[in-house]
Amino acid sequence: MNPGLLAAFWAVSVIFVITPGADWAYAISAGMRDRAILPAVAGLLLGHLVATLIVAAGVGALVTSVPFALAALTLVGAAYLLWLGVGLVANPPVPVAGDDAGPISSMRWMTKGFGVSGLNPKVILLFLALLPQFVDTKASWPIPAQIVGLGLVHIVNCGVVYLLVGNASRMVLRTRPQAAKAVGRVSGIVMIALALLLVGELVIKT
Repeated sequence: MNPGLLAAFWAVSVIFVITPGADWAYAISAGMRDRAILPAVAGLLLGHLVATLIVAAGVGALVTSVPFALAALTLVGAAYLLWLGVGLVANPPVPVAGDDAGPISSMRWMTKGFGVSGLNPKVILLFLALLPQFVDTKASWPIPAQIVGLGLVHIVNCGVVYLLVGNASRMVLRTRPQAAKAVGRVSGIVMIALALLLVGELVIKT
């Protein structure tokens, strides 16, 4: 791969990752539970990996060319974000010392994290619009392999930032239960707003 293109993509990826969104909100909520950060972030990254593989396989182009498929994905993603957001607003997580996230709980956090990123059509659209721009058609690597490589760079960036966000929320809010509740509700409101934004954009386009 072209080192210059790779460096440029890394810089662009960092800008996208440090922009707060649904992933940040979910990482913050996970930070308020012991042992929930790693499975939650793993779920988020798995969603990004699936989106990368979809784009690399060319399915992303197919999805964007079929309006009904994209609309359905948008509605499912919006509904999922809305459900998570309402849950956070109604029952914001509070840090609990010694809270044990066992195998079932960890799997639940991972599954929800995958839903937050994997069911977000903006992730696929972002990858579809962004990744091909940094592909070197003259490189010895096949284009799908280059796309997967770029996607992995983005996933590493996401992992570093989301772990920092989750651990920072745990350290800052651990001894401040009321502040933790407020942050949890704000995170829920962010998810609800993003869900409504997805639906609003869909209505405008149709």
